[in-house]
Amino acid sequence: MSIDDDERALFRSVVGTVRRIETGRHHRRPQPPAPKPRQLEADEAAVMDELAHGPIDFEAIETGEEISWLRPGLQRRVLIRLRRGHWRVQDEIDLHQMNVEAAANSVRAFILAAWRDGLSCVKIIHGKGLRSGPDGPRLKRLTARLLTRIDRVCAFASAPRHDGGTGAVYVLLRSR
Repeated sequence: MSIDDDERALFRSVVGTVRRIETGRHHRRPQPPAPKPRQLEADEAAVMDELAHGPIDFEAIETGEEISWLRPGLQRRVLIRLRRGHWRVQDEIDLHQMNVEAAANSVRAFILAAWRDGLSCVKIIHGKGLRSGPDGPRLKRLTARLLTRIDRVCAFASAPRHDGGTGAVYVLLRSR
């Protein structure tokens, strides 16, 4: 949009003379300070304080590693469903207080009996190995090694936390 000379003259006659005001002020504003995430800092400080001084829930602490195995040829979905508890646990055995030899014999007999009875999912409680010393969880390793060698076992996976966590394993058996 352009202003012609007549309009400009009209504006000057109405406004009158104009003079610039001289000041010592700078015409540019200083940069505002960077925002400070005060609430985030307060939240993080509260979490650190609770971690340092809060009560310890030993039930929530898992030790050891999860174990799982799937027989070659089966879909990975089977293992995922087993971990999530898709199959109802129909029987269980507890290996606590057993030595390695007794536990091995018990696991073999238990799996064979469960398969003969037509069970599809069982649980073996092997413990987390907290008192196994420097050798680590011997019964856990024994259980994993044995289950991979028994042809009636399709898959196994560490149980969910509410059902033993890394101290127990769900075992899926093939059908008869």
